[in-house]
Amino acid sequence: MPDQTPACDLSGIREAVCIHTKKITDACRDKDCVEDLRVYLTRDSQSVLDRASSAKARCVELIYVDMDVEAVPYNSGFYTLDLTFYYKVVADVTVGSTRPVTVYGLAVFSKRAMLFGGDGSAKVFTSAMCCCRGKDTSNAPHAVVEVVDPMILASSTVDACNCCCCGDLPDLPECVMRCFDDELVVSGECRRLLVTIGQFSIIRLERDTQLLIPAFDYCIPTKVCSEAGSVGAAESPCDIFGRIEFPVDAFYPSRNEPCIQPKDSCTGCYRTTSN
Repeated sequence: MPDQTPACDLSGIREAVCIHTKKITDACRDKDCVEDLRVYLTRDSQSVLDRASSAKARCVELIYVDMDVEAVPYNSGFYTLDLTFYYKVVADVTVGSTRPVTVYGLAVFSKRAMLFGGDGSAKVFTSAMCCCRGKDTSNAPHAVVEVVDPMILASSTVDACNCCCCGDLPDLPECVMRCFDDELVVSGECRRLLVTIGQFSIIRLERDTQLLIPAFDYCIPTKVCSEAGSVGAAESPCDIFGRIEFPVDAFYPSRNEPCIQPKDSCTGCYRTTSN
């Protein structure tokens, strides 16, 4: 069988430049199915649910992820990531024979992952950092979580415990509290809304590093800025619309793009065959 090796055209390289970027030390992907996750409804929403004959979750939106990175004792280079996901859940509740009423609340899900973050003894300080933080994490790797909005898989309502149980809702970040215009009910409710969600996520640890890379040319924009909205602009919206290319990819997302010529790129698209 003939060997195929990528051939790169390096004639376009102008110089070698040093850049500061983030190197991914370790990463993982996850597929979580979280069953019977409690929804902490707002006070008005909870009063509606307590009188409801049925309820069905409509959608769920991820609004924030809180991350805490800690070194693993006696396991050099490894770190645990404690992740807390905050969701805004919207549901339709039916009271008697009336039309469904929209209710909403907060759901919280926590998980832990362990990844390799490497050893770093140098402490990094930048002008954007605050000198008043509670603990020193300047030599720890950075945690990054990429998540798409979860899918609602199921929902149900259950009778709440009548005992004086304390609520288990943790302290909420300020950005999460701003997503709700009413107080969240933690205890004392008659009924509870539970949801089952499916979530896809990618988790990674990154460290600052310096790399020497080839530079081909400056990235000069080729797109002309639109003059729509500027003072004295005479173009009509139809004139601007007429210059927009037809979005073929929106109708044919699987269309294959041609490979870049080797003289224009060093991506390995061009292959040579040797006997």
